[in-house]
Formats: sequence, structure tokens, C-alpha cells
Amino acid sequence: MKKLLFLFCAAFIIIACGTSQSKSNGTATVDPSDYAKSITADELKTMLYTYASDDFEGRKTGEPGQKKAINFIKEHYVNTGIQSPIAEGDYFQEIPASYFNGKAKASENVLAYIKGSEKPNEIIVISAHLDHIGISGNGDINNGADDDGSGTVAILEIAEAFQKAVEKGHGPKRSILFLHVTGEEIGLFGSRYYTDVDPVFPLANTVANLNIDMIGRVDKKHENNENYLYLIGSDKLSTELHNISEAVNKKYINMTFDYTYNSDNDPNRFYYRSDHYNFAKNNIPVIFYFNGTHDDYHRPSDTPDKIHYDLLETRSRLIFYTAWELANREERIVVDKN
Repeated sequence: MKKLLFLFCAAFIIIACGTSQSKSNGTATVDPSDYAKSITADELKTMLYTYASDDFEGRKTGEPGQKKAINFIKEHYVNTGIQSPIAEGDYFQEIPASYFNGKAKASENVLAYIKGSEKPNEIIVISAHLDHIGISGNGDINNGADDDGSGTVAILEIAEAFQKAVEKGHGPKRSILFLHVTGEEIGLFGSRYYTDVDPVFPLANTVANLNIDMIGRVDKKHENNENYLYLIGSDKLSTELHNISEAVNKKYINMTFDYTYNSDNDPNRFYYRSDHYNFAKNNIPVIFYFNGTHDDYHRPSDTPDKIHYDLLETRSRLIFYTAWELANREERIVVDKN
């Protein structure tokens, strides 16, 4: 009987130690699918129908509609309990009119972040541009539902998913900056201001940038295979980032990655045309997520009724999973190219 009691106690101690060890590992033992499920087509649709509505007047940099856009974004972060890295309650990185060289009035980036639990000084940046091209000369409003309303609402849902993990005690090991930049349509001004003038977090501590610009539609090339996404830049600076991206996709989503626009000879030069480039030029590994162009690009017909919301959900979850892996792996990814 004593022997049985001893074995029982020993087994209990082993199990207890194992449980304690599992808890101490934090996010390493957590299935992020539990949080990815909070990214839903319905929530993305609800937000985008507001963000890409006529009330926002095409979100032209420095204009009243763009001011509505930044307040919409701020309100989401306030309501979900996600803080600003600038100051308590201040989510706006103000950019003076002089910086835009006559192209726009004063404007703002919007910044929110979740502090890392173990490596808070290492930063993963998830970005999208909040602006669009405004109102055409004939009075038509360019709502920019795909460009880049889709990227904007994707970040808001991704941020909410990370915050749900925080609330369950599974916050990311590294800090995550949710960066909504202005002035992209007139020359990548907002992202350049962040990287070149006022990087709130040192660029040397910035591990990677995942940039989202148009992920809500399907281009003509993929009409018969909608489960795709163009990836640009993933292998330009870090072989490891590219391999992680591929592995995460195969594990969780298994969509087709199209690297056509990643070619150094791409005549469209998309690698240089969105906000990730201002990070890449500073030797920070990037991935640019993109669905390709379509007939409604930069036209009043880029409206929220044409977005594929189930696909937007899937693509947003993919980016969340990739950010989760980058934020929680033991070692920072290595830059092995330049």
C-alpha cells in the first residue's frame, strides 16, 4: 500500500511539474488558431462598409475625410484596450504640412501597440496605409475599399486577435506595432516619416515589417483560383523570413503564393511602390501582401460591395499567423542578404 501511495505521489509531482513547465513556456505552447478565429468576414465587412463609405470622402491626405478615418481607427483601439506607444490616449503621429512639399495639408499616422512579454524591445511592425485619392474632379468619391480599406480593417482585426491572446495570458513575446500610415498615395510620405524622421521604436530593434496593401479582391489571372495571394519582398533580405512565411502558410492556410511581382525584373516595380519599401531600404525584412490590380483600381468603383469578405478573412488570418510566429519564436530572424 505504501508503495502504491509513493508511486501515486511521484506521478502527481511529475504531472504537476509538466503543467507548470507548459505554463511557463507561455505562447510557445499556445495554438494561435483559438485567436485567429476572432478574425471574421462579418466584422471585416461591417468595418469596411463604414471606412469606405461616402462619409469619409475618399480619405485624401490632410482632408476632412482622412481626419474621420484616423478617428475611426483610434476608436477601435480604444474600444479594444490596445494602447498607443506615443503617449496615453495619443495615437496620432503628427506630420506637418511642410513635410508633404505642397502635396497635402498636415496629416497623421496612427500608431497602436502591444508590448512584448519577454522581448519587448524587439518590434514586429504590421502596416497599411489609411489614405486614398479623395474626390474626382467631377465630384465622384473614390472610396478605396480595396485600396487600402481592406488592409486597414485587416490590421484592426489582427490587432484584436492579439489582444484577445493578451487577455488570456498569451501575449506575444515581442512587441507588435500596428502602423497605419498616411500619404501613401502621394509618395509613401507617412511610412517615410516614420522610418526617416520619427521612428517611435529604433529601426535597429525592428525585426520585420508585414505590409498589407489591397487584399480584398481577385485579379483576372486568378479568377479560377481565388485562394491565392501575391507576396513581394519576402526573400529580398532574409531567407529565414521567406521560409517561415511558407511554413506558416502550409501549416494553417495552404493558399497559393504567387511571386510574379517579386521578380527583380518586374516592370510594375511593386516592391518600390508601397510602404514596406521604407523599411526594406533600412535593411528590415519585409513581406508585402497584395491581391494584384483590377479594373476598379483608383476609380470610384472600388467600393465595399465588391470585396470578397471570406477571402479577406482567410488572408487576414494568414498574416496574423505569420506575425504570431515572428513575435513568438525564440530567436530573431536573421538578415542574410542586402
